[in-house]
Amino acid sequence: MKIKAISLSIAMYCGIAFAAQNDQLPTPSQTQVTERFAELALECAHKEYPNIIKHMMTGDEDVKTPKELYPAFYGCFDWHSSVHGHWLLTRIASQHPDSAHYKAIMASLGQSFSQANIQGELAYFNREGTGTSFERPYGLAWFLQLTSELREWDNPQAKKWLATLMPLENKIVANLTDWLPKLSFPIRVGEHSQTAFAFGLMLDWSKTANNTAFNQLLKSTVTRLYANDVNCPLAYEPSGQDFLSPCIAEADLMRRVFPNAEYSKWLSAFLPSIPTDGNGNWLSVATVVDKSDGKLAHLDGLNLSRAWMLEGIASALPEDDKRLAAINSAAKKHHQAGINSVIHDMHYMGSHWLGSFATYLTTERGL
Repeated sequence: MKIKAISLSIAMYCGIAFAAQNDQLPTPSQTQVTERFAELALECAHKEYPNIIKHMMTGDEDVKTPKELYPAFYGCFDWHSSVHGHWLLTRIASQHPDSAHYKAIMASLGQSFSQANIQGELAYFNREGTGTSFERPYGLAWFLQLTSELREWDNPQAKKWLATLMPLENKIVANLTDWLPKLSFPIRVGEHSQTAFAFGLMLDWSKTANNTAFNQLLKSTVTRLYANDVNCPLAYEPSGQDFLSPCIAEADLMRRVFPNAEYSKWLSAFLPSIPTDGNGNWLSVATVVDKSDGKLAHLDGLNLSRAWMLEGIASALPEDDKRLAAINSAAKKHHQAGINSVIHDMHYMGSHWLGSFATYLTTERGL
C-alpha cells in the first residue's frame, strides 16, 4: 500500500509540475506559432519511418513498405497524420503566403500530389480486401478537410492539385455514403473512431463542395444518432489517452445542425453542468507526464481540440447567454496549454500530428 501511495503522489506531483510549467512559459508571437507548425509538418511529410500501417495482408505479395502502399500519404507515422499534415501545409500556404516556409511548402505539396501518387492511393482504396472501412471516419474526414482547403484557396496550383485529388475524393465520399445509413449507433470514444468530430469536418466539406446530397444524408444521420441525447457524462472525461472529448465534440457538431435558438435549448439538456457564474474550472486542462508515449501524448491534443470546440459552441450562442463566460474561460485555458505543448516541449510521438490540431485552432478553421 505504501508503494502505491508513493507512486500516486509522484504522478500527482508530475501533473502539477507540468501544469505550473505551462503557466510560466512565455507567449509566442503569431509568426513564431505559424512557422513552428509549418516546420513540424515539413519535417514529417516525407519521413517514412517510424511508421504504423493499417493493412490487410492475404499473402506474401501484400508485404510492402509504407511508401509502396500509400505513395502520397506515407509520412508522419501513419496515413491519417500524413493527410492532416498535408492539410496543415495547405492551410498555412493559403493563409500565410508570406511565410518563410512558403516555397518549401509548395515543393512538398507538389512532391506528394502527383498524378502517379494519387492514382496509387486510389488503387489502394480499390484493392480487394481493403473494403470501405480503411481510415474511417477520422482519416477520411481529414482528407475532405484537405480538399476543402484546396477549393477555398485562390491559387492556380491549388486548383490543379484539387483536380488531381478529385478521383480519390469521389471514392471516399462514395464509401461514406454507403456507410452512413448502416451506422446504427454513434461511436462515442475519445480517439480516431469517434463519429462526432469526423461528422463535423464532413459537414464543413459538404458545404464547401456544395454537395447537397451528402450534406442532407449526413445531417439526417447526425439527427438520428444525436438529437435526443441528454446529460452527457462530462465528469467521466477524459480517458487516459483521449485526444477528442466525446461530450464537447458532440456539442460542437450539433451547432452545425440546429438553428441557434434550438441549439441553445438542446445544449441546456445535453450539458446542464456548464456554469453561469463565469467560472472556467468546470473543465480541467489535461497534462501529459510522458511525451514519448504516443498514447499518453494524446492528451495534449485533447486540450487543443477542446479549445476549438468550446469556441465553436460559444459562436452558436446568443451574446447574452449566461454560459458564455464560463465556456470562453475554459477555452482560453485549454488554448494556452495546448499551444504551449506544441511550441515548447515536443517528442515525435506528438510532433508528427499535434501541429495540425494547433493550426486548426489558431487559424479558427472550424468557425
